[in-house]
Amino acid sequence: MIIIGLTGSIGMGKSTVGSMFVAQGVPLFDADAEVHVMQAPGGLLVGAIEGAFPGTTNANGVDRTALGNRVLDDPVAMARLEAIVHPAVAAARRDFLERNAERDMVVLDIPLLFEKGGVAEVDLVVVVSAPEPEQRRRVLSRPGMSEEKFENILALQLPDAEKRRMADVVIDTSGPIEATQEAVNRLVGCLRDHGVRYYR
Repeated sequence: MIIIGLTGSIGMGKSTVGSMFVAQGVPLFDADAEVHVMQAPGGLLVGAIEGAFPGTTNANGVDRTALGNRVLDDPVAMARLEAIVHPAVAAARRDFLERNAERDMVVLDIPLLFEKGGVAEVDLVVVVSAPEPEQRRRVLSRPGMSEEKFENILALQLPDAEKRRMADVVIDTSGPIEATQEAVNRLVGCLRDHGVRYYR
């Protein structure tokens, strides 16, 4: 089984590319989606997060805005949150890999793949990228997003240029959606025909 690490900075189109892998029959583990489930009402992490950050949960589970306000500008608080979240996500990822052990390839969608040392756990790194003006336009069009919040998120991520340099494959999402789909299709086809060595 080939384990593909899919990553990219905020607003680069990673979720769209992930869905394209799924359309090609490649199972996808979405770390962010797993966290959302764990932070929903009755979720695995709700009690631990409330204990560490009182007042950041309610009947709807974790209030992500309130939690973000508590941790984004505080490295100590962010580390405390990561110590709660990361082990749970790692366990979910192990379960996913076990369930799909007979597949020819899988995708691990991990936003902070480089930043948190996950590269060693994958066979191929795919970085999703777009020019900075397009990234900014996409992100600032999101509800509740501000320039300050955007800059705070960027500060936690490696620069896009650095990610591109470290990638095995870069998928540019700035063009037509059909071009991005073709890039994904071509990658999956090459991996199935030639394996990871084609990109090394």
